[in-house]
This record gives sequence, structure tokens and C-alpha cells, in this order.
Amino acid sequence: MTAAFPALRGVGEDTATARQILDRCRALVRPALAQAVERLHPWPAEMAAYSFGWCEVGGTPTEVTGGKGVRQALAVLCAEAAGAPGEAAVAGAVAVELVHTFSLLHDDIMDGDPTRRARPTVWKAYGTGPAVLVGDALFALAVETLATVPGARGPLAVRHLAAALGDLVRGQADDLLFASRPWTGPEAVRPDEYRSMAEHKTGALLGCAAALGAALAGAPDDTVAALDRAGRHMGVAFQVVDDLLGIWGDPGVTGKPVHGDLRQRKKTLPVLAALNASGPATESLATLLGLPDTPDDATARRAAELIEQAGGRAAALEEAHRHIAAVEACLDSVSPAPRPAEELRTLLAFLVRRDM
Repeated sequence: MTAAFPALRGVGEDTATARQILDRCRALVRPALAQAVERLHPWPAEMAAYSFGWCEVGGTPTEVTGGKGVRQALAVLCAEAAGAPGEAAVAGAVAVELVHTFSLLHDDIMDGDPTRRARPTVWKAYGTGPAVLVGDALFALAVETLATVPGARGPLAVRHLAAALGDLVRGQADDLLFASRPWTGPEAVRPDEYRSMAEHKTGALLGCAAALGAALAGAPDDTVAALDRAGRHMGVAFQVVDDLLGIWGDPGVTGKPVHGDLRQRKKTLPVLAALNASGPATESLATLLGLPDTPDDATARRAAELIEQAGGRAAALEEAHRHIAAVEACLDSVSPAPRPAEELRTLLAFLVRRDM
């Protein structure tokens, strides 16, 4: 996969690695995040700690690693890019991490996913009702965290979060509805509909994280808006790469079976782009996907070949390239401080350069 993406300016041997950047930002945010979770009722607090990878069922502390912490890192780096210390963004970083976890809890229930990060999901470990409850608790806690920011920046931050949540719900609704729509014909999902869904479902919260960091740092409105756009473009690029990995990814890297998305009949961008093309490969793919049975190994392998022949893989790569270039343009437009700008580009590279 690495060779498929262009070199990114500002990412060199002297730049801190993405893991180091994520670790630094996580260390800055973790105490405040833990303090926020401790304000919850003890039972939702335990479930929240479990979802973050801090404990096992029952509350026994664990060393299990939680998520990457990309959104909290974006908030911190965008505050620093605006010329403020990273501490200025901690409340925003906590809020987006809480909302991201809330969205995953509910997403796992909607999708029926039994595991996340090699452990039972919260709904499998504690039950569906409790998982809904803790998701609601994290959402309320995120709003409270921003509402208590002193001065005018608190209400401004809440407005940013509310707008992102509206977009996230819209994207999730579209994603759920896509599953029931046909592969071909006038009711089929179009690539432009998919792009809109990805921007809302994946890009909105990344954009919110970037905007909150800048807004809490006191950046001007045009800088906040540009960094919001950068985060949204980053989110779409991330989602498209996820789609590519879902079909052609190395199971040793992704932790998922090869052609997994095809077996699950997911309407991802490579598939939709291939179906939106014309020619024998597109026609054969449409026929194959129209079969009622769940694809077996041979059928999934053939579908992947047809998607590539029809141009779906190339179209998805080009889409990711466009959004990477858009992130660069957004960053250039605000003349960010050099070090955090380099680290933002390193983070972008980390998100999109995952081995195939």
C-alpha cells in the first residue's frame, strides 16, 4: 500500500514517529479523560474504562491497549499549530474521545459486532441495554466537559461538537440504509453518495477534533474552518484506505480475513466505483454480486479481480490521493507552526500508509 500513495511533504527521518506523537498526546489528555470518566456512576464508569482498554469486566486494571487516539491527537496538534500549548486543547480532546467511544459503542450494537480490538465488545460483555446506557453517559459527559470551559470558548466548542454529532448521525443513517439498497439500477448507491456518507460518518468527528483544538487555542474563525476541512478530508482518505484494506489488505496487518468486506457484501467505494464504470468486468461483477448466496472464498476472490479490472481499485486510490492533497492545501492555507505541521503530516501518513 505504501507505494500507492505519494510522498508527503514535511515527513522525514527527523520527524517524530506517529506512534511517539500519539503517545505524547495521549499522555497529555489521559489524566483529564480519566477524571471525566470517574465522575460517572460506578457501573457506567467501569464499562467506559473497559471500552478504553483500562480494565477487564469487573474492573480489574489491565494493560490492554485501547484505540490509537487519533482524534485527541488532532485536537492537541491543531492547538499547537495555532501557536498555543497543547494543554489548551485538552477539554476538546477529552470531548472528542468520549464522543468517538460513544459512537463505537452504539455502532457495534447496530452492526452486531461481537469483538473490537481482540476483546468482546461492550454489548457482548455487559449486555445491550448497559452498552446503550454507557454510550449515552459518554455523550452527556462530552457536552458537559466543553460546557464548563470558561469564557466564550465553551459555548463555541459545544456548537462545534453539536454540528459534528448531527453530521455523524446523518452519515451513520446513510450507511445503514445503503445495506438495503440494490447493487445496480436507479436505486443503487452512487459513488458521490458514498463520499458524502464517509465525510459525515468518519470525517465529521476528525474535523471537529481539529476545529476544537484551534478554537480553544483562540485561533481566528478562518483558521478553525480550514482545520475543520483538513480533518474532514483526512477522514475520507482514512475511510477509503479502510475500504481498500477491507478487500485487499494483509490479514496479518489488518487482523481481518482477506476479502472480508466482499464476504459481508459491504458497499464500499472500490465496489461502487467498479459498478459505476462500464465494460465486461462491470457486467460480470454486477452478475456476481446479484447472486443470493453469501460469497465463498472463490467467489470473493473473483469479485476482487473484477473490481480491479473494472477500475474500482484505481478509482479508490485516486479518491484517497485527492483528499490527501486537500489536507495539504488546508494546512498550507493557515501557515501553521512548523513542528505541529510536520506532526500533522506524519499523522496523516500514519492513517493512509497501511500495508496491503
